[in-house]
Amino acid sequence: MPLFILTILATLLIGFIIGKPYWRAWQRKQYMAKPFPETWRRILKQRMPYFRVLPADLQLQLKKHINVFIAEKTFVGCDGLVVTDEMRVTIAAQACLLLLNRPNYYYPKLEQILLYPAAFIVNSPQPDATGIVHEQSRVLSGESWGQGKVILSWADTLDGAAHPNDGRNVVIHEFAHQLDQEKGQATGAPFLARQGDYQQWSTIMQDAFLVLQQQVAMGQHSLIDYYGASHPAEFFAVITEVFFEQPHQLAQIHPELYHLLSRFYRLNPLSWS
Repeated sequence: MPLFILTILATLLIGFIIGKPYWRAWQRKQYMAKPFPETWRRILKQRMPYFRVLPADLQLQLKKHINVFIAEKTFVGCDGLVVTDEMRVTIAAQACLLLLNRPNYYYPKLEQILLYPAAFIVNSPQPDATGIVHEQSRVLSGESWGQGKVILSWADTLDGAAHPNDGRNVVIHEFAHQLDQEKGQATGAPFLARQGDYQQWSTIMQDAFLVLQQQVAMGQHSLIDYYGASHPAEFFAVITEVFFEQPHQLAQIHPELYHLLSRFYRLNPLSWS
Protein backbone atom coordinates (compact mmCIF):
# COMPACT_ATOMS: atom_id res chain seq x y z
CA MET A 1 0.00 0.00 0.00
CA PRO A 2 1.47 3.41 -0.96
CA LEU A 3 2.87 5.49 1.88
CA PHE A 4 0.51 8.44 1.27
CA ILE A 5 -2.53 6.16 1.67
CA LEU A 6 -1.15 4.78 4.92
CA THR A 7 -0.56 8.35 6.07
CA ILE A 8 -4.15 9.33 5.25
CA LEU A 9 -5.55 6.27 7.02
CA ALA A 10 -3.39 6.91 10.09
CA THR A 11 -4.50 10.55 10.15
CA LEU A 12 -8.16 9.54 9.93
CA LEU A 13 -7.73 6.97 12.69
CA ILE A 14 -6.01 9.46 14.98
CA GLY A 15 -8.69 12.03 14.23
CA PHE A 16 -11.39 9.52 15.07
CA ILE A 17 -9.73 8.57 18.38
CA ILE A 18 -9.19 12.20 19.39
CA GLY A 19 -12.62 13.33 18.23
CA LYS A 20 -14.69 10.49 19.69
CA PRO A 21 -15.01 11.95 23.23
CA TYR A 22 -16.11 15.31 21.78
CA TRP A 23 -18.64 13.60 19.52
CA ARG A 24 -19.99 11.60 22.46
CA ALA A 25 -20.28 14.76 24.60
CA TRP A 26 -22.10 16.58 21.79
CA GLN A 27 -24.42 13.63 21.25
CA ARG A 28 -25.27 13.47 24.97
CA LYS A 29 -26.15 17.15 24.99
CA GLN A 30 -28.62 16.44 22.20
CA TYR A 31 -30.19 13.60 24.19
CA MET A 32 -30.43 15.79 27.30
CA ALA A 33 -32.08 18.59 25.35
CA LYS A 34 -34.89 16.35 24.12
CA PRO A 35 -38.26 16.83 25.84
CA PHE A 36 -38.95 14.15 28.41
CA PRO A 37 -41.95 12.16 27.10
CA GLU A 38 -45.16 12.53 29.09
CA THR A 39 -45.61 8.75 29.10
CA TRP A 40 -42.20 8.39 30.72
CA ARG A 41 -43.13 11.02 33.30
CA ARG A 42 -46.19 8.97 34.25
CA ILE A 43 -44.04 5.85 34.57
CA LEU A 44 -41.70 7.71 36.93
CA LYS A 45 -44.57 8.83 39.12
CA GLN A 46 -46.11 5.39 39.18
CA ARG A 47 -43.03 3.22 39.53
CA MET A 48 -40.45 5.34 41.29
CA PRO A 49 -41.35 6.80 44.69
CA TYR A 50 -37.80 8.23 44.92
CA PHE A 51 -38.68 10.68 42.16
CA ARG A 52 -41.45 12.33 44.20
CA VAL A 53 -39.11 13.21 47.09
CA LEU A 54 -36.22 14.51 45.00
CA PRO A 55 -35.69 18.29 44.89
CA ALA A 56 -36.78 19.89 41.60
CA ASP A 57 -33.22 20.37 40.33
CA LEU A 58 -32.41 16.68 40.89
CA GLN A 59 -35.67 15.63 39.22
CA LEU A 60 -34.67 17.60 36.12
CA GLN A 61 -31.14 16.20 36.21
CA LEU A 62 -32.48 12.66 36.58
CA LYS A 63 -34.75 13.01 33.56
CA LYS A 64 -31.83 14.20 31.43
CA HIS A 65 -29.73 11.24 32.57
CA ILE A 66 -32.59 8.86 31.75
CA ASN A 67 -32.71 10.26 28.20
CA VAL A 68 -29.00 9.54 27.75
CA PHE A 69 -29.08 6.14 29.43
CA ILE A 70 -31.97 4.81 27.35
CA ALA A 71 -30.43 6.17 24.14
CA GLU A 72 -27.05 4.54 24.79
CA LYS A 73 -27.85 1.23 26.47
CA THR A 74 -29.49 -1.79 24.88
CA PHE A 75 -32.24 -3.63 26.78
CA VAL A 76 -32.66 -7.31 25.92
CA GLY A 77 -35.62 -9.42 27.05
CA CYS A 78 -34.83 -13.01 28.09
CA ASP A 79 -37.04 -16.09 28.53
CA GLY A 80 -39.66 -14.59 26.24
CA LEU A 81 -39.91 -11.22 28.01
CA VAL A 82 -40.83 -8.34 25.72
CA VAL A 83 -39.10 -5.15 26.85
CA THR A 84 -41.34 -2.10 27.19
CA ASP A 85 -40.79 1.59 27.91
CA GLU A 86 -42.06 0.95 31.43
CA MET A 87 -39.15 -1.44 31.97
CA ARG A 88 -36.57 0.85 30.38
CA VAL A 89 -37.64 3.93 32.33
CA THR A 90 -38.03 2.13 35.66
CA ILE A 91 -34.55 0.61 35.42
CA ALA A 92 -32.87 3.71 33.98
CA ALA A 93 -34.33 5.95 36.69
CA GLN A 94 -32.96 3.81 39.50
CA ALA A 95 -29.59 3.32 37.81
CA CYS A 96 -29.25 7.06 37.20
CA LEU A 97 -29.86 7.91 40.86
CA LEU A 98 -26.22 6.92 41.36
CA LEU A 99 -25.11 9.43 38.71
CA LEU A 100 -26.71 12.57 40.13
CA ASN A 101 -24.29 15.45 40.79
CA ARG A 102 -21.30 13.37 39.67
CA PRO A 103 -19.02 13.57 36.62
CA ASN A 104 -20.89 11.34 34.25
CA TYR A 105 -19.54 8.64 32.00
CA TYR A 106 -22.84 6.73 32.15
CA TYR A 107 -21.35 3.39 33.17
CA PRO A 108 -18.82 3.39 30.31
CA LYS A 109 -18.30 -0.38 30.21
CA LEU A 110 -22.01 -1.18 30.18
CA GLU A 111 -23.61 -2.02 26.85
CA GLN A 112 -26.58 -4.27 27.61
CA ILE A 113 -29.17 -4.82 30.32
CA LEU A 114 -30.50 -8.37 30.14
CA LEU A 115 -33.95 -8.57 31.67
CA TYR A 116 -35.63 -11.77 32.90
CA PRO A 117 -39.30 -11.98 33.94
CA ALA A 118 -38.33 -13.15 37.45
CA ALA A 119 -35.36 -14.56 39.39
CA PHE A 120 -33.05 -16.53 37.10
CA ILE A 121 -30.63 -19.43 37.47
CA VAL A 122 -26.91 -18.98 36.92
CA ASN A 123 -24.55 -21.94 36.66
CA SER A 124 -21.00 -21.19 37.75
CA PRO A 125 -17.95 -23.30 38.66
CA GLN A 126 -17.19 -23.42 42.41
CA PRO A 127 -14.25 -25.25 44.04
CA ASP A 128 -14.96 -27.43 47.06
CA ALA A 129 -12.74 -27.87 50.14
CA THR A 130 -10.47 -30.28 48.25
CA GLY A 131 -10.03 -27.95 45.30
CA ILE A 132 -12.25 -29.93 42.95
CA VAL A 133 -14.39 -27.62 40.83
CA HIS A 134 -18.13 -28.36 40.60
CA GLU A 135 -20.87 -26.68 38.62
CA GLN A 136 -23.11 -24.83 41.08
CA SER A 137 -26.56 -23.39 40.34
CA ARG A 138 -27.62 -20.15 42.00
CA VAL A 139 -30.95 -18.34 41.85
CA LEU A 140 -30.32 -14.61 41.44
CA SER A 141 -32.36 -11.42 41.16
CA GLY A 142 -29.48 -9.51 39.59
CA GLU A 143 -25.88 -9.75 38.49
CA SER A 144 -23.31 -7.24 37.25
CA TRP A 145 -20.59 -8.21 34.82
CA GLY A 146 -17.46 -6.21 34.20
CA GLN A 147 -17.72 -7.18 30.50
CA GLY A 148 -20.56 -4.88 29.53
CA LYS A 149 -23.69 -6.49 30.98
CA VAL A 150 -26.10 -6.15 33.89
CA ILE A 151 -28.68 -8.90 34.36
CA LEU A 152 -31.90 -8.13 36.24
CA SER A 153 -35.14 -9.78 37.28
CA TRP A 154 -38.08 -7.58 36.30
CA ALA A 155 -40.21 -8.88 39.20
CA ASP A 156 -37.45 -7.99 41.69
CA THR A 157 -36.85 -4.66 39.98
CA LEU A 158 -40.51 -3.75 40.45
CA ASP A 159 -40.47 -4.92 44.07
CA GLY A 160 -37.36 -2.89 44.86
CA ALA A 161 -38.81 0.25 43.29
CA ALA A 162 -42.14 -0.17 45.09
CA HIS A 163 -40.54 -0.35 48.56
CA PRO A 164 -38.09 2.56 48.73
CA ASN A 165 -37.54 2.39 52.49
CA ASP A 166 -36.59 -1.24 53.10
CA GLY A 167 -32.88 -0.96 52.24
CA ARG A 168 -33.14 -3.46 49.39
CA ASN A 169 -33.01 -2.50 45.73
CA VAL A 170 -31.55 -4.82 43.14
CA VAL A 171 -31.00 -2.11 40.51
CA ILE A 172 -29.12 0.18 42.90
CA HIS A 173 -27.10 -2.83 44.08
CA GLU A 174 -26.01 -3.98 40.63
CA PHE A 175 -25.23 -0.49 39.37
CA ALA A 176 -23.11 0.19 42.44
CA HIS A 177 -21.12 -2.84 41.25
CA GLN A 178 -20.87 -1.20 37.83
CA LEU A 179 -19.28 1.88 39.42
CA ASP A 180 -16.89 -0.41 41.27
CA GLN A 181 -16.08 -2.32 38.08
CA GLU A 182 -15.15 0.78 36.07
CA LYS A 183 -11.55 0.34 37.23
CA GLY A 184 -11.50 -3.43 36.67
CA GLN A 185 -12.37 -6.13 39.18
CA ALA A 186 -14.89 -5.13 41.85
CA THR A 187 -13.08 -4.56 45.15
CA GLY A 188 -15.39 -2.26 47.09
CA ALA A 189 -13.26 0.79 46.23
CA PRO A 190 -14.58 2.62 43.14
CA PHE A 191 -12.84 5.55 41.49
CA LEU A 192 -12.59 8.40 44.01
CA ALA A 193 -12.22 12.11 43.30
CA ARG A 194 -8.69 12.36 44.69
CA GLN A 195 -5.89 9.90 45.27
CA GLY A 196 -5.67 11.02 48.89
CA ASP A 197 -9.29 9.94 49.51
CA TYR A 198 -8.49 6.23 49.30
CA GLN A 199 -6.90 5.97 52.74
CA GLN A 200 -9.95 7.38 54.50
CA TRP A 201 -12.25 5.27 52.31
CA SER A 202 -10.31 2.12 53.18
CA THR A 203 -10.27 2.85 56.92
CA ILE A 204 -13.97 3.66 57.30
CA MET A 205 -15.17 0.90 54.99
CA GLN A 206 -12.92 -1.73 56.54
CA ASP A 207 -14.02 -0.85 60.08
CA ALA A 208 -17.71 -1.05 59.15
CA PHE A 209 -17.14 -4.26 57.17
CA LEU A 210 -15.49 -5.92 60.18
CA VAL A 211 -18.35 -4.81 62.45
CA LEU A 212 -20.85 -6.42 60.07
CA GLN A 213 -18.83 -9.64 59.96
CA GLN A 214 -18.83 -9.72 63.77
CA GLN A 215 -22.59 -9.16 63.84
CA VAL A 216 -23.04 -12.03 61.40
CA ALA A 217 -20.81 -14.32 63.48
CA MET A 218 -22.75 -13.49 66.67
CA GLY A 219 -26.18 -13.52 65.03
CA GLN A 220 -26.83 -9.89 65.98
CA HIS A 221 -29.34 -7.63 64.27
CA SER A 222 -27.81 -5.35 61.65
CA LEU A 223 -29.16 -2.48 59.58
CA ILE A 224 -26.82 -3.65 56.82
CA ASP A 225 -27.82 -6.92 55.19
CA TYR A 226 -25.67 -9.90 56.14
CA TYR A 227 -24.86 -10.45 52.46
CA GLY A 228 -22.60 -7.42 52.66
CA ALA A 229 -20.26 -9.37 54.94
CA SER A 230 -19.39 -11.84 52.17
CA HIS A 231 -16.95 -9.57 50.31
CA PRO A 232 -15.89 -5.88 50.30
CA ALA A 233 -17.46 -5.43 46.85
CA GLU A 234 -20.80 -6.74 48.13
CA PHE A 235 -20.47 -4.53 51.20
CA PHE A 236 -20.15 -1.44 48.99
CA ALA A 237 -23.20 -2.45 46.93
CA VAL A 238 -25.31 -3.28 49.99
CA ILE A 239 -24.51 -0.07 51.86
CA THR A 240 -25.29 1.91 48.70
CA GLU A 241 -28.79 0.42 48.86
CA VAL A 242 -29.07 1.48 52.51
CA PHE A 243 -27.66 4.95 51.79
CA PHE A 244 -30.41 5.71 49.30
CA GLU A 245 -33.25 3.86 51.02
CA GLN A 246 -32.56 4.23 54.77
CA PRO A 247 -30.38 7.33 55.09
CA HIS A 248 -31.68 8.35 58.52
CA GLN A 249 -30.93 4.97 60.06
CA LEU A 250 -27.52 4.79 58.39
CA ALA A 251 -26.57 8.29 59.53
CA GLN A 252 -27.64 7.47 63.10
CA ILE A 253 -25.95 4.07 63.40
CA HIS A 254 -22.94 4.57 61.10
CA PRO A 255 -22.42 8.36 60.79
CA GLU A 256 -18.90 8.11 59.36
CA LEU A 257 -20.08 5.63 56.74
CA TYR A 258 -23.01 7.85 55.80
CA HIS A 259 -20.83 10.94 55.37
CA LEU A 260 -18.28 8.96 53.35
CA LEU A 261 -20.99 7.84 50.91
CA SER A 262 -22.53 11.30 50.86
CA ARG A 263 -19.22 12.75 49.70
CA PHE A 264 -18.77 10.00 47.12
CA TYR A 265 -22.27 10.29 45.64
CA ARG A 266 -22.38 14.07 46.18
CA LEU A 267 -25.88 13.72 47.58
CA ASN A 268 -27.58 14.07 50.96
CA PRO A 269 -30.70 11.87 50.99
CA LEU A 270 -31.36 13.03 54.58
CA SER A 271 -32.66 16.26 53.09
CA TRP A 272 -35.13 14.56 50.78
CA SER A 273 -37.74 13.75 53.40
